[in-house]
Amino acid sequence: MASEGKPVSEAITKFCLALLSKLSKDDSTANLFISPFSISSALSMVMLGAAGNTATQMSKVLCFTESDNAGAQRTRMLPMQQVHADRQARMQKQSQMQAPVGTKLPGYLVKILKEKNGDAGKTDDAGKTDVAAKTDKVDKADDDTKKTDDVSGGDPQLQSEPSKPVNVPAGFAEVLSELNQIDASYALDIANKLYGEKSYQFIEAFLAEIQKEYKAELESVDYQNNAEEARISINNWVEKQTQGKIKDLLAKDAVNGLTKLVLVNAIYFKGQWNQKFNEEETIDSVFKTSKNDTKEVKMMRLTSTFPIAVVPEFGCRVLEMPYKGKALSMLILLPDQIEDDSTGLEKLEKELTYEKFMKWTGPGMMNETLIEVGLPRFKLEEMFDMKDILVSMGMVDAFDPVKSDFSKMSPKRDLVLSKAVHKAYVDVNEVGTEAAGATVAIVAERALAESFKADHPYLFFIRHNPSGTILFAGKFCSPESTTA
Repeated sequence: MASEGKPVSEAITKFCLALLSKLSKDDSTANLFISPFSISSALSMVMLGAAGNTATQMSKVLCFTESDNAGAQRTRMLPMQQVHADRQARMQKQSQMQAPVGTKLPGYLVKILKEKNGDAGKTDDAGKTDVAAKTDKVDKADDDTKKTDDVSGGDPQLQSEPSKPVNVPAGFAEVLSELNQIDASYALDIANKLYGEKSYQFIEAFLAEIQKEYKAELESVDYQNNAEEARISINNWVEKQTQGKIKDLLAKDAVNGLTKLVLVNAIYFKGQWNQKFNEEETIDSVFKTSKNDTKEVKMMRLTSTFPIAVVPEFGCRVLEMPYKGKALSMLILLPDQIEDDSTGLEKLEKELTYEKFMKWTGPGMMNETLIEVGLPRFKLEEMFDMKDILVSMGMVDAFDPVKSDFSKMSPKRDLVLSKAVHKAYVDVNEVGTEAAGATVAIVAERALAESFKADHPYLFFIRHNPSGTILFAGKFCSPESTTA
């Protein structure tokens, strides 16, 4: 089970739930799979270069600060103005860039930054993000940066008893150090890389902070004269980091002569179940996609002791299935039955909050119980153009060629975030998740096992337990084109 989440992990979980809710509204019956950690990590790097209202909106959407109408939060993030000031001070002390970390992936985010006015910059390299728009740059009032203030939202309890402030980049650095454990019994690799236009000048403090906190290596490329070669190079790096699972991330013409910076965040997880399923026990079964519709599925079966929580007021149960070493777990939220005319998940998705998620998956409700588990074998590969989604969630100015303010990334203040692409892959089978080989655990109990059969739509999360970080999340609604 997870320890109490760190502030950054808390923000990732809140963002994850908000994003799942937003994506589900587009198609409530579709399978979903994302890496909220990857998306949040990449966007937080972009946020390092943002200022004013651009930074404020990004911080709120990523749940690093509360939105205006949100209630009290246990941990308050530093006002962005102070974060930038502290960052500049730390940056000046740093004399050299650090080497990047190796990596792989089941999900990750790419972004490309381009000039607002379409003119090529002159000078150095590196940065992150994706896309461009041709619009004249507009000077903005200095008030923009002054408005990024206290995040208490006027709540008297927060104002009288403020929590210890948290620095977002340092928070990610702390979580990354926990995730990249060399002696871990699982393969979890995270890598960040910047591909910057070689002729464009980026603020050194920004590059230094990215290197220090996110271990992001900068590579200079020639978007102006050979964008296609740069695109191929980026795709090859992604494919290598993901062990061939993610190919051709950037489509043709995704980058061009206006591109100034592409940021890639890749995460790869390969884990064996702590108690693996016996493949001989896997059977052909029926999966109810709705009250009246069914599809065939390969149903894996295992009887063993697992932590489980019963939530009668919401008509669901939560099962925790640890991976080998128990540092990571899959959490499955399964409604007792399909009560509506769709997948049966609508009520759960609507009511699921951060507080409920933490309560239901915490030691106070989870009890070790002998369970007869039935879990579909499946693969999912999802790709999202995140721009419209993020804008609808409130991240407006970053994508606006007039309003965007990335003045902490470039002294020219001529950059706009034009695209954000996320792609994720997961393979759940008898051995584990995207894995092969494990030890068979045989459990012989006299007690009658409780049944947990995931034969209708459910939500699932892959969590790093020591830090409480949600690395991946998804919704399985239909086995069509997903069974191995």
